Amino acid sequence: MTGHDRGMHEWTSATEELASKVISYAKSRIHLDPVPLDRPRTLPELQSAVGETVTAEGIGGDRALRLFADVLAPACISIDHPRYFSFIPCAPTPASTLFDLVVSASSLYGGSWLEGAGAVYAENQALRWLADLAGFPPEAGGVFVQGGTLANVSALITARHSAREQLVSAGTGGEEPARWAIAAGAEAHSSITSAAAAMDVDLLAVEPDSEGRLTGAALEATLGAERRSERPRRPFAVVATAGTTNLGVVDDLAGVSRVAGREGLWVHVDGAYGAAAMAAPSARHLFAGIEQVDSFSVDPHKWLFAPFDCAALLYREPAKARSAHAQHASYLEPLQAAGDWSPSDYALHLTRRARGLPFWFSLAVHGTRAYASAIERTLEVARYAAEQVRRHPLLELVVEPQLSVVAFRRLGWSSRDYHAWSAELLESGVAFVVPTTHSREVVLRLAVVNPRSSEDDIDVVLDSLGP
Repeated sequence: MTGHDRGMHEWTSATEELASKVISYAKSRIHLDPVPLDRPRTLPELQSAVGETVTAEGIGGDRALRLFADVLAPACISIDHPRYFSFIPCAPTPASTLFDLVVSASSLYGGSWLEGAGAVYAENQALRWLADLAGFPPEAGGVFVQGGTLANVSALITARHSAREQLVSAGTGGEEPARWAIAAGAEAHSSITSAAAAMDVDLLAVEPDSEGRLTGAALEATLGAERRSERPRRPFAVVATAGTTNLGVVDDLAGVSRVAGREGLWVHVDGAYGAAAMAAPSARHLFAGIEQVDSFSVDPHKWLFAPFDCAALLYREPAKARSAHAQHASYLEPLQAAGDWSPSDYALHLTRRARGLPFWFSLAVHGTRAYASAIERTLEVARYAAEQVRRHPLLELVVEPQLSVVAFRRLGWSSRDYHAWSAELLESGVAFVVPTTHSREVVLRLAVVNPRSSEDDIDVVLDSLGP
């Protein structure tokens, strides 16, 4: 019996049977140990194995689920595998993954207080914990968005809106500068470049120090040089990074904040990966100064053990974000008139899933101390990896790691050697470690954010690089 015979929205005996199979599959995948690493397949391979699935009559739940479980899912690399060390992995807790099912089943809309008050209340408690980690004031608040890119561009839109309002309040008539600009370090995430392009503003690149950090002194020098240029642009914000994706470097947040304060610039901290380490006592000192910034972001789907997709954006003064982002239309006026906290008012979005709930649920279930311990464990494994690299006769650290990214070179290897080794490691199902570049040199990096990654997993990878 196909879906349309009884109506797609009716709960039938066939639906009951499908539900049992789907829930059984989900449960088995969540507690699977070890999880398979799996690997991608080529388009011709998938076309041959799967064929056409979207048809006029439908292929039925059994066949669709079998194709997913047997062919499609194994053609995706498992990001929660303990030897997935590429990019920034994701290791959601079982509690957060299970509650992700609940969120979808509950048909919640997370854009407004009117429609989702209970969900928004819970999300805001999770956001409050993050704000407290940073030392933000009680009136601080924010919103969960899709990812770091949307968080960054939303914060920068707020920053420019605030700068424009300052022009008006200064009695200048609100006259726009010839060109607005954002200042950012050379190691800033690629999303900052994308945000500048989308907003049609310029990017002032600030040279990093010897450790790859954006510093207050370098920012001051760059701003001074810009003022002396023939056609100076007007900066309205500076973006610092709390844990660069490539090397895990934390910028000089205190120094940047001091300079930005004197210059009247909004400070946004992109902590998508690294700001989670504020929860770890051994790493909290690296974030000194974040309590002074105007906004920061951190992605729970990275180092805070939530499923994709979930990024938190926090504002020191959320009213400024609401002024920049709240949408106005006749059908939206009931939302605006009430004055309630509606998440759609604080970022570049309107329709919104209550994507912070799985993170909230896991926090509520396990408590914040468990999160601190889990992050400390990953830092411990990363420190072990760095020490093993130091001891290895053919390996050499690129930089001393600050957080849980360990970048290193294999002496005597070419770019081809790195890529061939990486491909073989994935093809054999051992690990997923892709090369990166630093200062135009191809190197390797291990990103450790999964508490189930162990010293043994590090040894397996490093041993494969030779005696």
